Amino acid sequence: MLKSPSSKYQRFDPVSLPNRRWPSQTISAAPIWCSVDLRDGNQALAVPMNVSQKLDMFDALVKCGFKEIEVGFPSASNTEFAFNRRLIEEGRIPDDVTIQCLVQAREDLIEKTVESLIGAKKVVIHMYNSTSPAQRKYVFGKTKEEIIAVAVKGAQMIKDRLHRLTAGGTHVTLQYSPESFSATEVEFAKEISEAVMDVWQPTPEHKMILNLPDTVEVCMPNVYADQIEWICTNIKNRESLIVSLHTHNDRGTGTAATELGLLAGADRVEGTLFGNGERTGNLDIVQVAMNLYMHGINPKLDFSDMNGLIAMYERTTGMTVPPRQPYAGELVFTAFSGSHQDAIKKGLSGYDQHKTIWDVPYLTIDPNDIGREYREVIRVNSQSGKGGVAYLLESEFGIELPKDMQREFGPLANDIVDKLGREVSGAELKEMFWKEYIERSTPYSLHHFHADGVDGVFTCRCSLVINGQERGIAGKGNGPIAAFAHALVSEGGAPSFEVATYREQSLSSGTEASALAFIQIKNGEGKTIWGAGVDTNIELASIKAVLSAVNRASH
Repeated sequence: MLKSPSSKYQRFDPVSLPNRRWPSQTISAAPIWCSVDLRDGNQALAVPMNVSQKLDMFDALVKCGFKEIEVGFPSASNTEFAFNRRLIEEGRIPDDVTIQCLVQAREDLIEKTVESLIGAKKVVIHMYNSTSPAQRKYVFGKTKEEIIAVAVKGAQMIKDRLHRLTAGGTHVTLQYSPESFSATEVEFAKEISEAVMDVWQPTPEHKMILNLPDTVEVCMPNVYADQIEWICTNIKNRESLIVSLHTHNDRGTGTAATELGLLAGADRVEGTLFGNGERTGNLDIVQVAMNLYMHGINPKLDFSDMNGLIAMYERTTGMTVPPRQPYAGELVFTAFSGSHQDAIKKGLSGYDQHKTIWDVPYLTIDPNDIGREYREVIRVNSQSGKGGVAYLLESEFGIELPKDMQREFGPLANDIVDKLGREVSGAELKEMFWKEYIERSTPYSLHHFHADGVDGVFTCRCSLVINGQERGIAGKGNGPIAAFAHALVSEGGAPSFEVATYREQSLSSGTEASALAFIQIKNGEGKTIWGAGVDTNIELASIKAVLSAVNRASH
């Protein structure tokens, strides 16, 4: 890299807009959305979609709620042309969906584009030509006047052919893009756009779309917003225009540029699912729509089945959705950090109790709203804490660890996970818990237990295997657990202890339901140790929990 980049690169000059209004505006409704996956997204693929893949994606876009879909560049190839014709001739386009086609300002391309649209109900013909200084100088070698002439000629050629569509009942909307708008002088962008408007003569009743693309992101998003507001303020007949945005992500700020562009007065947004597109990609429409959703605004797009949408996208494009892609990525709702897990667990518990406004720490939206499960939210690795461990055991297996037991088992599990050096599943955590608590069988294991109570005094008689030898013991107390503890200490040789905490829960439902008991004991030195036991009989589960704690205390 250069030590002095200014010797090769120059700062982008801002727009003079001293009375800009967009910083104080808010977005209160969804824009008009137009998916350009089937064109802009498709042209960026190493292996472009075939017709069947494009049909698959088209159906998915309709299902999501897109009312405007750019279906291709029909003059570019036979595949693109055939796709248009199949959509139309097989009646695949819903009555409320408009298909859009892209075309350069060239007569042969315009002719084929119009031919591809005959018989459609609602269409947008999208004409563009490049307008930036670099394009004018290096690509076309034309002056501003000559570039305007290209746009005007193309606009007239489209207008001259509209009767072929409208005669058959097709409703046509015209769209013009001064390509590379963001790198074009705003005064020239206004001049060439108004020249096209003079040909097409839009009205408030029959508007045209003026698309102002950030074809290559060359400036900060606030500068793009200034450009949009400048055009919206200064262009003639603004009431006859639908101002549209089409941002790319070269500087990593495509979403920000779009949102600020909407504040600046734009009405419409073009983009792709998950930002597929050339170079660093197009705008990710999912991001902007979900950003609206998390602020309580209906985005007019439905991503309830996000996983299904991702599967379709990856199947048809061969691309993958990165694990950190906002809203869609595998890990975006996942917390590994112990403190984050604890906050999420408490927040979810609070929301479950009150069901009011979503206010769960670290989760911008409810994952359930887009078809994600809560078990995806908290995952455990060496960075996790007791809260994450407890959450997985509870959410996947219904094991509700007492708070103090979480503090005991959490670090034990974390040490094991740390040695493994990887993420662990809920099933693996349960296996750790079972090994640590339920399966403790030395030095004591239960062979038989029976207790009777008379006038509040319980007598227990049981058979234990102690260090491999079976022995019968008996004891008394004010309950079965107390009687068993007395028997263990007085006749079983166990060190003195008292039961400090007892809790039980049902582990599963049905005729084979198991009971899970948790016991905390305190030894003669005041140290507390937890134990757990499982049995279809709750009394036996509690006795096994006592043995679990005593066995753990002996190691």
